[in-house]
Amino acid sequence: MTFLNRLEEFKELLPEEVQLLAVSKGHSASSIRHLANQGQLDFGESRFQEAKSKIRLLNDLSQIRWHFIGHIQANKVRGVVQVFDVIHSVDSLSLAQRISRISGEEGRIPQIMFQVKLRDDPSKGGFDSQDLLSNWTLLRNLPNILILGLMTIPPIHLNERQRKDLFEDCRNLANQLRLKDCSMGMSRDWEEAVEAGSTWIRIGSLLFGDRVGKDLIS
Repeated sequence: MTFLNRLEEFKELLPEEVQLLAVSKGHSASSIRHLANQGQLDFGESRFQEAKSKIRLLNDLSQIRWHFIGHIQANKVRGVVQVFDVIHSVDSLSLAQRISRISGEEGRIPQIMFQVKLRDDPSKGGFDSQDLLSNWTLLRNLPNILILGLMTIPPIHLNERQRKDLFEDCRNLANQLRLKDCSMGMSRDWEEAVEAGSTWIRIGSLLFGDRVGKDLIS
C-alpha cells in the first residue's frame, strides 16, 4: 500500500474532530516530504537531534507543524521550544515551568499537552491525576505557553478493555479541567482511543511502513 493510500484510508476512518499526527521518528525526510505533499501537515518526533536534521532539510515546507512527543531532557528544552510548535510530553511541574521561562526568553508560545500516567507503569513518566489537579492553578497561570489538553500512553501489558478504560479516564480528566484535546491512541490502539474521545491519534508504522533504520535524513 502506498503512502497516499494509507493516508486516505485513515482520513476516511477518522471522525471530523480527530486529528492525525504522523509519527515520523525513525523515518526519512523524503518520506515526510511525500506525505506533506499529499496534505498531511502534522508530524511527530521524539528524538531531538534526529528531528533537528530533518526539520532543517524540510524548512521549505513552511506549512508543516512539528510536534514533540518524547521525553524532554532539561538541556534540550531550549532547542525543543525553538523548533517545535506543539509539545505533547510535558510530564512535571518543573518541566512546565522551565518551558514557560525559556519560551519567554525565545519569544515563543508553544502549544503544550500535559502527559498523565493513569496506571502504574515504571517505564513512563507523567502527572498522576491528583498531582495534576493539585498543581492546576500554578500550571494554568504559567505565561508563554498555550495549554491544549492531556496526553497519555497505556502500559504495554493492558488488554483492549483496560486500554479503553484508561483512555476514558484521560478524557474525563480533560473534561474536568475544561481542556478540549486528548492526545491518545497509537497504531495498535487508536480505535479504542477514538471511541473514548481522543482528538489526536499518533500513527507511525501504519502510515510509513517499517522504519528505515540508518538513513533517516535522505
